[in-house]
Amino acid sequence: MKLIRWRGNFDQLPREVAVLTAVSFSVAIGFGVVVPAIPLFARSFGVSHAAAGAVISTFAFMRLATGLFGGRLVDKFGERLVLAVGVSIVAASSALAGLAQTYPQLLLFRSLGGIGSSMFTISAASLLLRIVPDDQRGRAQSIYQSGFLIGGITGPAIGGVLATISLRAPFFVYALSLTVAGLIAAVFLSHSRLSAKSGVDIAAREQVTHTSLREALKMESYLTALVCSFALGWTIFGMRASLIPLFITEHLKVSTAWTGIGFTVASIAGAITLLPAGQYSDSKGRRPALLFGIVTAIVAFLLLTWSPNIALVVVAMGLTGVAGSFFGTTPAAVVGDILHGRGGQVIALFQMSSDFGSILGPLVAGWLADRLSYQAAFATAPLILIPALIMALRLRETRKSHLR
Repeated sequence: MKLIRWRGNFDQLPREVAVLTAVSFSVAIGFGVVVPAIPLFARSFGVSHAAAGAVISTFAFMRLATGLFGGRLVDKFGERLVLAVGVSIVAASSALAGLAQTYPQLLLFRSLGGIGSSMFTISAASLLLRIVPDDQRGRAQSIYQSGFLIGGITGPAIGGVLATISLRAPFFVYALSLTVAGLIAAVFLSHSRLSAKSGVDIAAREQVTHTSLREALKMESYLTALVCSFALGWTIFGMRASLIPLFITEHLKVSTAWTGIGFTVASIAGAITLLPAGQYSDSKGRRPALLFGIVTAIVAFLLLTWSPNIALVVVAMGLTGVAGSFFGTTPAAVVGDILHGRGGQVIALFQMSSDFGSILGPLVAGWLADRLSYQAAFATAPLILIPALIMALRLRETRKSHLR
């Protein structure tokens, strides 16, 4: 697969793709800045480690709990308004969290931030999927996710330095980055036509064109996307982050520096293959791209299950990065392919399935690691991925532009 030069990545794509990518980068770098400070700031109020962890968990829980509500708002009021309100809520809640004087205040403001985050991500995903033709949807999804990837890599390095100066400072930087994201969206998305094809204005009918959740759940392609999203959350987003650092230090008995090396390799592999993955999905089809990602993920977690040394773990981590590129972009493109007009709740449930997997996966894997072994914990990943593989094998092509 031929790599794409960054300068030409936005060629022939609607300008909204570049705008949303800039927004995603601003949001991600701010989130990365605040992440290292959250547990330390919570502990400064004299609470337990579990209570400090709850500040992180409550953000994810509120995202999950309010997803369908956010989708309903998108269906009723439109993507741009919900995106602006969502970003504003997260920005305000972050600034208030930085000013928190007690632990309950911090917990409350982070919970409100989770609600705003849910509104932002659903509306941004809906706008991106609706504005781009299906023969460019995978590529656009890859570029959009690259904003989160680059911001997510850059943010923690800045946040770690800021946290040594002040535990409150990262929250204000996060609020500032969100304000920048909101301004970018307000200025450059104000005249977005929300057209499915270049030159076709659908503003007159976007109020009546709508894909309901009930309609989507009757489509096998949407069910495939849901299963794949859940499996992705369980394995790549959940287990990889929670279990591998413990496996490296406690089971293999090597330095924690190898954890950083492994995740760096995964990030580099993901960054290199992210854009080609989207292009491959658009040119060769959703099914082959999805199958490649799932099979690569299965191989990676089988290697982790039986890894006798750190070298194989690092190789497996690299494979998870590649798998995440193909496995992470293609299901979203499938959802975009089946949408007709707005589908806020359809997109919300899709994103919630990944969130649910990323919450449940670490809990189950951690329980198995405690009761049985790390091998038993890692073995759940292929078991979760097999249903996704079976459904992907049955998937019919959803790119309408390639079916004419």
